[in-house]
Amino acid sequence: MAVTSVALVAHDNKKKELVEWANENRTRLAPLRLYATGTTGRLLRESLQRDDLHSLLSGPLGGDQQIGAKIAEGEIDLLVFFWDPLEPQPHDPDIKALLRIAALWNIPVACNRATAEFVLTSAYMTDDNHRSQKPDFSDYTGRDVH
Repeated sequence: MAVTSVALVAHDNKKKELVEWANENRTRLAPLRLYATGTTGRLLRESLQRDDLHSLLSGPLGGDQQIGAKIAEGEIDLLVFFWDPLEPQPHDPDIKALLRIAALWNIPVACNRATAEFVLTSAYMTDDNHRSQKPDFSDYTGRDVH
């Protein structure tokens, strides 16, 4: 199944880089449903001139958790998250939770420009015959808890 929706997230010191990357990849991003958190969403909407970009809350105000919920609900196929490894973040537990959910639901995550380039140019991005493995949680959800 081709990727149809992408979440774009960036920490403050990485927002400029993400906006530049998105502009360089405007054509590839054009057919995709885009989600973004807070200020990143506003900057991308203005830069890409995409009124259809779904802007959520700022990350520290719950936006990271909103993205995570959309991943768990199957609404987001790819997470592009330019995070800043040099700056501590007050909402670090939310960030860890978002990355955990992405790993749990087996969606690709690009944490830097190089990885984002590889993923966005992958043949799997547009291959309708490719089926990514979605985890089977039936053992977990059906467990007997005493």
